[in-house]
Amino acid sequence: MSFTVAIDGPAAAGKGTISRAVAAEFGFAHLDTGLLYRAVGAKGGDPVQAALTLTPQDLARDDLRSMAAGQAASRVAVIPEVRAALTAFQRRFAAQEPGAVLDGRDIGTVICPGAEVKLYVTASAEVRAHRRWLELGGDAARVLAEVRERDDRDMNRAEAPLRPAEDAVVIDTSELDIDQAVALAFEVIRQRLSN
Repeated sequence: MSFTVAIDGPAAAGKGTISRAVAAEFGFAHLDTGLLYRAVGAKGGDPVQAALTLTPQDLARDDLRSMAAGQAASRVAVIPEVRAALTAFQRRFAAQEPGAVLDGRDIGTVICPGAEVKLYVTASAEVRAHRRWLELGGDAARVLAEVRERDDRDMNRAEAPLRPAEDAVVIDTSELDIDQAVALAFEVIRQRLSN
């Protein structure tokens, strides 16, 4: 029987770092679902065709962590046909043994609503923009504006808006270091595994 951990939240909240740590700790496979959308956006051309023909090589591109790829991902993620093309892939991934960790924007609400554990990792826009600025550099005010712009687009899209699942455990990393946030996630998962 597989065990699915759904980790959602906005950009630069720490969900990717937490997801990788959870996968390593519990021996689960990990999928950063945002990479799927980043790869579709980065491929260019018709986004629906790009989603239907996505390959592992597309997910290995060096430029998928850039701010431009993140913005492109947010733009193609609002297209229902793109979302539909990538949903089946994510659900197959989630069903593998002994378990899987998927992080994204709608894992607990849409992709895996029956996940055994649902976490919603968040932080203030200012904290997240500062983290992104430390990672990528550039103009700090512009980075904050882009984070807010992306939040607005992700939270207000008609199809699968970014929001915590009703039964998600919220982890606000605004004032936590990564070790504290990871420890909280481990605790939630261990409790669920022991039930």
